[in-house]
Amino acid sequence: MADGGDQAFPAMWHSPVSPDMNEKNGLRMRPERTGKSAVEGTDKMSETNPKFLLVLVDDSEELHQALHYASKRSASTHMRVALLYVVAPAEFAHWAGVGELMRQEARELAEDKMREHAEYVQSVTGNPPLMYIREGKVVDEVISLVKEEDDISVLVLGADTNSDSAGPVISYLAGRGISECRVPVVIVPGNLTDEQIDDLMPGLD
Repeated sequence: MADGGDQAFPAMWHSPVSPDMNEKNGLRMRPERTGKSAVEGTDKMSETNPKFLLVLVDDSEELHQALHYASKRSASTHMRVALLYVVAPAEFAHWAGVGELMRQEARELAEDKMREHAEYVQSVTGNPPLMYIREGKVVDEVISLVKEEDDISVLVLGADTNSDSAGPVISYLAGRGISECRVPVVIVPGNLTDEQIDDLMPGLD
């Protein structure tokens, strides 16, 4: 398992993100909202039930279904949503200048994507998601984060229904990898509509 823990930065991002951010461990974070303090004391919901549904953010079309499911389940269970985006290790790392430039560009792209998806989650749940950006292999970082953060209680993944492969993380967890995941895994088919997902949620009108 790759060691990507030092690359993580949990931050409760409100939309839009203000520029009061500094550099730490190579990734940017809000200095006043780091670690578990981003959860504790932010509102009554997090004090009474600081449990999170973790959604893996990627460039797939089925990400929307995973986000919608997690957001609606959050609203019906008083859980919160957490987002994880994994940045691939920079190529040409042996050329320090080129590798660092590629890492910086990848981080900026990741932050832009996270802002967009955070806005959607907040529009549905009324609460900003907890956000992580890590660098490494996707499968390794998903498993590592779930192991490290006790407040994560469900992993939500979107599944591609238009190809023979459901994606690397689902494929891994469908085999021996499931023994490494300490939380239930919810796989949301990418061909479901928002209305079909809503019908699955208890307590929603």
